[in-house]
Order: sequence, then structure tokens, then C-alpha cells
Amino acid sequence: MTRIATSTLILDLFGIVGILATVIGGYVVAKASKEAKTAEVWREEAEAQKARADRLQEGLAEIKDRLKRIEQENARLIALLTALDPARILHPTALRVPGLPGGHCRC
Repeated sequence: MTRIATSTLILDLFGIVGILATVIGGYVVAKASKEAKTAEVWREEAEAQKARADRLQEGLAEIKDRLKRIEQENARLIALLTALDPARILHPTALRVPGLPGGHCRC
């Protein structure tokens, strides 16, 4: 009778260990799944940030190109004005506007 009780006890113990192993295995799988989802979210966020950085980089390049064109146009306009009346470009009184108090432009 003790052999049967011992065998039953051993079988019960294996059953409990099996249930615990299943629960622990489920927990490990759930945790791994959560970590995989977290990694996926971070990956998607990184891709979104990279796309945003790329758009900003393109915008900055466009701004630099515009600035370069504006500077070239300003140089051309200054050259034209200087050719017309170099004295107005070289002196601060060139900005005097008749009829305004103090004679200066409020630009």
C-alpha cells in the first residue's frame, strides 16, 4: 500500500510540476510576445523619426538653395544700383525719403 501511495504521490507531483511548467512557459511566451511588440513599436517609431529627419533635411536643402538664389539676386541688384548711382549705395543718406520725418525709410 505504501508503494501505491508513493507512486500516486510521485504522479501527482509530476502533474503539478507539469502544470507549473505550462504556466511558466505561458508566462515566458507572453513576456517574449510583449517584448517583441515593444520592439516593433520602437522600430516603427524609429522609422517615423527617420522619415521626419529626411523631410527636414530636404526642407533645409531647399531653404539653402533659396538663400543662395536670393543672395545672387541681391548681388545682381546691388551691381545694377551701383552702376546707376554709386554715390547712393555708398552713403547712408541714400535711404532718405522726402516727406518722412527725419527723411529715413521705415523699412
